[in-house]
Amino acid sequence: MGKKSLCLLISFALLAYFVYIPLPDNIEEPWKLMITNAFLRANIHLSALLEMLGFRPLVVLSILKVPPTSNEKATVTDTLFNNVPVRVFVPKQKPSTTRRAVFYIHGGGWAIGDATWKLYDELARQMMDKLDAVIVSTNYRLSPEYHFPTQFEDVYDALRWFLRKKVLAEYGVDPSRICVAGDSAGGNLAAAVTQKLLDDPEVKTKVKIQSLIYPALQTLDMDLPSHRENAHMVFLTKHDMVRYWSTYFTLDKALKEAMLVNQHTPVESSHLFKFVNWSTLLPERFKKGHVYANPTHGHSDLAKKYPGFLDVRASPLLADDSKLQHLPLTHILTCQHDVLRDDGIMYASRLRAAGVQVVHEHVENGFHGILTMTSELMKFKVGLRALNKYLKWLEENL
Repeated sequence: MGKKSLCLLISFALLAYFVYIPLPDNIEEPWKLMITNAFLRANIHLSALLEMLGFRPLVVLSILKVPPTSNEKATVTDTLFNNVPVRVFVPKQKPSTTRRAVFYIHGGGWAIGDATWKLYDELARQMMDKLDAVIVSTNYRLSPEYHFPTQFEDVYDALRWFLRKKVLAEYGVDPSRICVAGDSAGGNLAAAVTQKLLDDPEVKTKVKIQSLIYPALQTLDMDLPSHRENAHMVFLTKHDMVRYWSTYFTLDKALKEAMLVNQHTPVESSHLFKFVNWSTLLPERFKKGHVYANPTHGHSDLAKKYPGFLDVRASPLLADDSKLQHLPLTHILTCQHDVLRDDGIMYASRLRAAGVQVVHEHVENGFHGILTMTSELMKFKVGLRALNKYLKWLEENL
């Protein structure tokens, strides 16, 4: 074998080693998924490296941004809602009556992501077209520069601004047909702000429905069955999720290290575990093969320094039943091969027990991020099916 052939063989071997990751048998388009995962992770790592060298903003990921382009179907504008950047999509066709609206919150672990990214721009346009609705896609300040509760407060401030009677009238929105939705960290924020609205006497407009797409909903137990089964799954590993959670609150590595071994919650907060006890909240098929371990409590110092991880605004699953029972019709989408699977399923269980009407859609061959895996950049069959089903549900219920 010549030197060129040997080098080529070694190059292919290294490429395969970097790209290949074991996947469950029922995953469609596995090599496409592995290549996409490798590409995204390489970009994230490169962006992190460039940031360390002083480049701001995330240089590589910024290429995903697209301008607010209006066309024959939509008027698209970037504006501010109470000083929070949002992108608003309004159908151009003159309506016969006021329109419904979706207030959408992007994901990205509270650290990356943007309403101006092409994949979120396309998702908003698809929602607008299918529903003939006004779509508000909001941004918020990101970690590591900003920590909790900044992200929550930004989203809540933008939502309160949008729900004002004057603003709704300006955009021709029916105040009785509004949805708050979000994916991943955005699903976390959607659940949190929808809960907060219940306590706000100044907000007169009520949200009709909330939609939580593979949401992150609790920080207490980092050893759920979904964490164990999907610890090394594409797009979001357990280590990734713990890093995103801990950075949401602090850059202190002590919190991340304690969360990785599930020893971050102090004994004085042990009463909260009833809200996230998967042995009682998960259906039997998701518990199969797993044994519940009583939490090993950590030092109270972490909770004193960074109380955010015990705050219901960060972990909506910690809300008491007396609050949950007042929530609107809720749609929750979970994926079998996702570390966040059990957060969404437990929330569905708790909401039903509190008397809330819940529609839980579970994608057996799904993985984290599928709803945005439908654009020209990343298109997967499972994502297209999930998106079409999601849009149909919104059309029928909003």
